[in-house]
Amino acid sequence: MIDLYSDTKTRPTPAMRLAIAQAEVGDEQHGEDPTVTRLTDRAAALLGKQAAVFLPSGTMANEIAVAVHCRPGDEVLAHEHSHLLNFEAGGAAGLAGAMVRPLAGDRGMFKPEVLKAALRPRARHLPRSRLVSVEQTTNLGGGAVWALPLLDEVTGVARDAGLATHLDGARLMNAVLASDVAADRFAAGFDTVFLDFTKGLGAPFGAVLAGSAATIEEAWRWKQRLGGSMRQAGLMAAACLHALDHHVGRLAEDHANARRLAQALAEIRGLRVEPVHTNMVFCDVSALGLSATAFNDRLREHGIRMSTQGPSRLRAVTHLDVSAADIETVARAAAAVAAA
Repeated sequence: MIDLYSDTKTRPTPAMRLAIAQAEVGDEQHGEDPTVTRLTDRAAALLGKQAAVFLPSGTMANEIAVAVHCRPGDEVLAHEHSHLLNFEAGGAAGLAGAMVRPLAGDRGMFKPEVLKAALRPRARHLPRSRLVSVEQTTNLGGGAVWALPLLDEVTGVARDAGLATHLDGARLMNAVLASDVAADRFAAGFDTVFLDFTKGLGAPFGAVLAGSAATIEEAWRWKQRLGGSMRQAGLMAAACLHALDHHVGRLAEDHANARRLAQALAEIRGLRVEPVHTNMVFCDVSALGLSATAFNDRLREHGIRMSTQGPSRLRAVTHLDVSAADIETVARAAAAVAAA
């Protein structure tokens, strides 16, 4: 199977498995796992924050950030297609009692004036605007990268209004590679930021949430409350450290493969391909008279899987388990399906 469903489909490399096997471990819940400590110290420095906490998933990182920044009845402002709003089982409401107000904008990004217009005045009968969340890169926005000037404008609006800011950095390192902007510079305007290791970085487990020392201390309380404390988690932290050492620079290969796939798909009559920024390729198959599900089912007959992101919209995500040769195979199969 050439699996383009998501970059979460990566499997640990032999070298990563060796790093896992050799990890020094201890009781993470009590701060006694040296490998976890090395990871959180390194991640905090990478993101320009005072402290970080190791968590099982990016979704937990997002939900803990909302819980730390908000009180029941508060409002989070996020893009209408954001992961926080659409793919976390209503966690902001269910866990923190917070509302998520959707903001519109192209490719998963919203403009400062849209944010400013959505801010509620202070009044006892209105929800309190409390947190602004930004996704970098944007998932349903096609893997697009927020440009640094736009990020600075958006966080400036939030700061002037007295709101906290959170950066969903599930694919932050893809943005770093694509834009040549350092991770700490992207994160500078945010009170909290998380980095996921299970996407293009290829680890089997884990994310880090970073922020001020006081914020991360409160995040630990929520981690405990949600059952996220761990024991000998150094096994998984070792995989994340290996990813930082060996899998960041190679994201450029995924971006190149995505561009090549987009070019090949755009040459197929009946497919409309969206612009590619990083490792995601979105295409529309409606001109073929097929649904996205039907097209994907026919791809599976060729040993290929994408994901459906709407009635006629498909997403293909490149990652370290997909080679340049695989891309050519996918292109030929897509052409055969379209011709048929």
